[in-house]
Amino acid sequence: MLWLHYLAWFFGGAFLINVIPHLVSGVSGRPFQSPFANPPGKGLSSSTVNVIWGFVNLVIGYLLLVRVGDFDLHSTIDVTAFGLGALLMAIFTARLFGRLHGGNTPLGS
Repeated sequence: MLWLHYLAWFFGGAFLINVIPHLVSGVSGRPFQSPFANPPGKGLSSSTVNVIWGFVNLVIGYLLLVRVGDFDLHSTIDVTAFGLGALLMAIFTARLFGRLHGGNTPLGS
């Protein structure tokens, strides 16, 4: 079931990239969107909630990357699975949060 390992590493990348906005906002003392806000993903959660949510994402990402299968940083396909998960989550969150914070301006403006 090697494909399940790649799937786990893909989602490990997604969870690990999701640590960044929540942890940075939280430790900076700024509120930020989270699944626990009202409405979920659009309303603001406290900086403390974001630190906790960022840390939970870090733990889940670690578990998926390091504890599932035998992830090898020297293996191109292993790193590609992880990298695609991170890249797609980064693009998704950039589009989502860009709508809420004015970051989705056309190129060249």
